[in-house]
Amino acid sequence: MIPIGMTSVIVSGYRVSALSALTICEAGEDMRTATRTLEALYAPIEADLAYAVRVFDEELVSEIAFVNEFCETVRSYRGKMLRPAFLLLTAKASGECSEKHHVLAAVVEMVHMATLVHDDVLDEAGERRQQPTVASFAGNTSAVLLGDYLISHAFHLCSGLEDQYAARRVGATTNVVCEGELLQNFHRRDVSIGESVYFDIVGRKTAALTAVACELGARYAGASPSVVDAMWRFGNAAGIAFQIVDDVLDIVGDESRVGKTLGQDLALGKLTLPTIHFLQNATSAEADRLSRILAGDDEADPLEVRALLEGQGSFDYALDRARGFVQEALAALSEVPESPSRRSLEALAGFIVDRQF
Repeated sequence: MIPIGMTSVIVSGYRVSALSALTICEAGEDMRTATRTLEALYAPIEADLAYAVRVFDEELVSEIAFVNEFCETVRSYRGKMLRPAFLLLTAKASGECSEKHHVLAAVVEMVHMATLVHDDVLDEAGERRQQPTVASFAGNTSAVLLGDYLISHAFHLCSGLEDQYAARRVGATTNVVCEGELLQNFHRRDVSIGESVYFDIVGRKTAALTAVACELGARYAGASPSVVDAMWRFGNAAGIAFQIVDDVLDIVGDESRVGKTLGQDLALGKLTLPTIHFLQNATSAEADRLSRILAGDDEADPLEVRALLEGQGSFDYALDRARGFVQEALAALSEVPESPSRRSLEALAGFIVDRQF
C-alpha cells in the first residue's frame, strides 16, 4: 500500500499524481487489494452502506423465479458502489445519515445498475465483472426490460419517502442521463466533434447521477443551500473525472482488472477525450487512419491505436484533464468541516484517477 501524498501511482502504465493523505493500491496489485482499499475509505459509512444494500436487495424480489435470477446477476455487478458511497459520505460530511439516506443510496445504485444493463446492450458487451452480461445470455430484449424493471423499482422506493423532492430530482436526472446517451449515439462515428460535445455527453450520461447523489446526501442531512450546491459540484466534477478515466481504460486497460469488455468505444465509433485530442493534434495521415477506424471503414487494431495515442500524448492529456476535475471536486469540499467522511471523500476523488478498474 502506498500512502498518497508521499509518491505517485501508475494507472495502466501512465503515472498520475497522488491526491490525498489516505492510501491507494500499489500498481500491479489485484482487484481484491483495491477493493480492500475502498472498504477502508468507506469505513465512516460501513453500517449505512450495509443498510442500503439490504434495502436494494429487499426491493428486488419477484414472484417470478427467472426474474429473481436476473436480479441476482445484477447484484453481482456491484463493484465500487461509488454513487451510494458518495451519497452517504456527503450526508455524514454535511450532517448525519438517516433511513432516508439508506433508501436514496439504494435508489441511485439501482438507477446506475439499470444504465449498466442498458449500456451492455448499446455497447454489445459480452462481459461485466468477469461474467456474461444479461444481454449476452438472455438477449437484448430481456436486458432492456430488466433495465426498465430496475428503473421502475427505483421510483417505487423514492415514492415511499415523505416528500417528492428526491423522486423529482432522480426523475429529472434520469432524463438527463438518457439525453446523454442519445447525444452520444447521435454522434457515433462523427470524427468532427470537439471537446465541448464530449463534455456535454459525459456531463449528462455519467456526472449527472453522481452529482445528484451528492446533492441528495447533503440535502437530506439538513445542510444549508450553499453546502448542498457545493456537494452537487463535487459530484459533478468527480463524475466527469471518472468517465475520462473510464474512457482511457477502455483503450489501455486490462479486462481482467477492469471487469468488462473493453475496446467497444473504438469498435462502435464513440469518440472520447483521448481520441478527440489525437485527431486535433496528429499529422493528417495519422488522423486519417484513426478517422477511418472510428468511421468503421478500417478494422480497429487496439495495439496500433494505443501506440498512436501514446505517441501523441493523448492519454497523458486526458488524465491531466481528469486530475483538473478532481481538483475542482476537492475545492468544493471546502464548504464542509474536516471529518473522517470528508477525508474519505477526498481520497475517493483521488481514487477515481488512480484506479485500475
